[in-house]
Amino acid sequence: MIIEIFKSVTDWYMANINYGTIAFLMAIESSFIPFPSEIVVPPAAFKAAGGDLNVILVVVSATAGAIAGALFNYCIALWLGRPIIYRLADTKLAHLMLIDRAGVEKSEEFFRKYGRSSTFIGRFVPAIRQLISLPAGLVRMNIRDFIFFTALGSALWNVILAVLGYFVYSQKELLEQYYHEISLVFLALGFLFALYVILKAFVFDKTGKKGKDAA
Repeated sequence: MIIEIFKSVTDWYMANINYGTIAFLMAIESSFIPFPSEIVVPPAAFKAAGGDLNVILVVVSATAGAIAGALFNYCIALWLGRPIIYRLADTKLAHLMLIDRAGVEKSEEFFRKYGRSSTFIGRFVPAIRQLISLPAGLVRMNIRDFIFFTALGSALWNVILAVLGYFVYSQKELLEQYYHEISLVFLALGFLFALYVILKAFVFDKTGKKGKDAA
């Protein structure tokens, strides 16, 4: 089911790439729902290289979406507080979205280590990118500083992804030649990602609980 949803959303996006869908999926990527930004920005930049979109507006839309998703997490943490956030992180639903107690603890430690700039640095760190907004909300970080550092980090990350999309466009003839093989690779990667989500939520979670019980 998760694999089908992931594939459906990806197919829908590829058929409907515009500034609105870019912002929408980047907002999702920056909130609780895992959807890789690497699938959102490069294809949009690829279209921009072909003249269908403006690459600057692609970056702006992606950055605006990332800020919106980060603000959602920030406000949730601000309103709910640490005990409820950690209880939610222990649920199966949170694990399906690749969120667990260890991840939240890691993001808090990262925030304590780097302070306000962690909301900037965290945009480039896998497994931290989505969650760094939570400790910012928990400690009631100044909202203007939060938005500034989040926007700065998101914009730079999106520029990197956009450059990747432009580079891919320069290899257009090669891509067309091996389109079928490349499609299979992306389908396999999507399958592996969805499989990891399922295993993390239903297998690794049980193993971890057994280990704790034994201890």
